[in-house]
Amino acid sequence: MIERKWFSKTLDELRGKHIIKVVSGVRRCGKSTLLINFKNKLLQEGIDPKRIISLNFEDSENEWLLDRKKLHKFIVEQIADNEQYFVFLDEVQAVRGFEKTVDSLFLRKNIDMYITGSNAYLLSGELATLLSGRYIEIPLLPYSFSEYMQLYPKENPQNQIYDFLEYGGFPQAAELACTTKNQAKAYLKAIYDSVVTKDILSRLQIRKEASFEAVVKFIFHNIGNATSVSGIVNNLKVHNKKIDFGSVDKYLNGLRDSFVVYKTDRYDIKGKAILKTQDKYYAVDTGLRQAVVGAAKGEGLGHLLENAIYLELLRRSSEVFIGKVGENEVDFVALGKDGETSYYQVALTVREQSTLERELKPLNSINDHCPKYLITLDPEEPTHNGIRQVNAVRWLLG
Repeated sequence: MIERKWFSKTLDELRGKHIIKVVSGVRRCGKSTLLINFKNKLLQEGIDPKRIISLNFEDSENEWLLDRKKLHKFIVEQIADNEQYFVFLDEVQAVRGFEKTVDSLFLRKNIDMYITGSNAYLLSGELATLLSGRYIEIPLLPYSFSEYMQLYPKENPQNQIYDFLEYGGFPQAAELACTTKNQAKAYLKAIYDSVVTKDILSRLQIRKEASFEAVVKFIFHNIGNATSVSGIVNNLKVHNKKIDFGSVDKYLNGLRDSFVVYKTDRYDIKGKAILKTQDKYYAVDTGLRQAVVGAAKGEGLGHLLENAIYLELLRRSSEVFIGKVGENEVDFVALGKDGETSYYQVALTVREQSTLERELKPLNSINDHCPKYLITLDPEEPTHNGIRQVNAVRWLLG
């Protein structure tokens, strides 16, 4: 089992603090496993099992607790004294009105609460209103490349990067890819079907599944490309697929709320302002993208690498944008957790002089002194007028 050290450390640091720990992320990215490992650690430290109340609402045995009042009563009845209890509520969004139950339980000072959820509604609406300032979100993505390489400790990372981009970092898919890559692809399609059925189609009451699928495939085919609702509508119209602006907007919001895709705003570097046009979208996992669009291995490798760099920047940074400087565009502007800004260009290779010049041009047009990086799969790591060229594999390994 792969240890996700950063998340384990975060839970350890927050343990016992009177704040709700909310682990969010797409289905099957490892949220439940993270909590199971944390619970096992508590037991190994000698915590009485009676003080650990753990419920997974995807388990049919807990179906009777999907009523929030029954859930509240069940938990309260197990709290027998004033000692500390640990409460784990996995996929809690399945409980209608769970916000009120969580709010009520939070009032008890001896409850240390951890909840997980697979869509952004978990942290919107009534929960955000009731618990403003009383919860902390811990966003979880599929495996990073560094975590993925724990499955291949004896392999050369420079070779494994191609399989990582192809099969992605969903834990079970990554493990299946070790032995049978066909099963890994099938599993990724099953993840997508599960997310679509449970988190999007049913919740948003989408009846035109074919139109929805067309939008999903358009977004996945165009990761890293400037995209707009009108652009999607016009493109589908050219291919004789009629769809209205409202439906496209609804579908995109559903994909984002279920953490299937991430929208990245454009940022005017000189004007220090977020622009409202031509956003870009990236998939939560490159393997999921490949499975859904049915791409051949290696197809769109440049976009897959850019997607992987974007996800890693999400892990390391507080915010990530697409940069605009004059007529030029910088792949990513990352605002670090330490407040520092850094700029990134991503390319498969820059061994041709014309390609190198093209990739350096946007970075050279930025006049400030923040760090600038050109990330490629080339092994060479020269410096170009203060711009550091770094190997993607080494960078992804941290």
